[in-house]
Amino acid sequence: MITSSNYRRILLVPALAAVAALFFVVPLIGLLRRASWSTLVSDLLLSDSLSALRLSLTCSLSATALAVLFGLPLALILARGEFWGRSLLRGLILLPLVLPPVVGGIALLTAFSRTGIIGEYLYDWFGIQLTFSTAGVILAETFVALPFFVITAEAGLRSFDSQFEDVARTLGAGPSETLRRVTLPIIAPSLIAGTVLAWARALGEFGATITFAGNIVGRTQTLPLAIYAQLDSNPDAAIALSLVLLFVSLTVLIALRDKWLRPI
Repeated sequence: MITSSNYRRILLVPALAAVAALFFVVPLIGLLRRASWSTLVSDLLLSDSLSALRLSLTCSLSATALAVLFGLPLALILARGEFWGRSLLRGLILLPLVLPPVVGGIALLTAFSRTGIIGEYLYDWFGIQLTFSTAGVILAETFVALPFFVITAEAGLRSFDSQFEDVARTLGAGPSETLRRVTLPIIAPSLIAGTVLAWARALGEFGATITFAGNIVGRTQTLPLAIYAQLDSNPDAAIALSLVLLFVSLTVLIALRDKWLRPI
């Protein structure tokens, strides 16, 4: 027999789920209602908007490439290696996931500015200055995007059945050939998911970028920074750029969810 108290318990879960869904939906509806649809195209075609869009694509794709290049070896070591300090290494690598972005930007300043631990020598020996430069934007975006690739790739490697590698080795395949022809193709969904997450995080990066690289139009002003800069002076343009980021992020997640963003 279903009592009134049982009915309340049954209805509690969907009610809480509905409230949680509205928490995400209502702000998006507000953004769509506030947009100036009649001037949307002209707002997106402003020179500053186009410059920020080009810079965001260039920097986010470059940061993603660096995240994959350096993140895959890290994921392999964390998933397969057995050594003292592995947990500490994982914690340090994943720290940007929970670290406030502005703190990450300050940390980058202490390391790579002209007076930083590494930046001092880069400038004195090679004349390279990363602060207030496009390269600095890429560095900041890589810093925050790399953990997303590492944690996703490591999860794929840990769930991978090592028997496939054992069979490959018995057939005479070396470690590099086994990795290239067996391991990586099988965990490809995890690698693609990690790449997508890293790119999305790099595209939306704000705090570390503005702290480390500044907000210079045409050089370091990416889409999030352009939105921040135009929010007071040209709110319609800021909302138009916000819609671009919203559309791109939502499209990527919906398009790739069923095919790639699922456990292997």
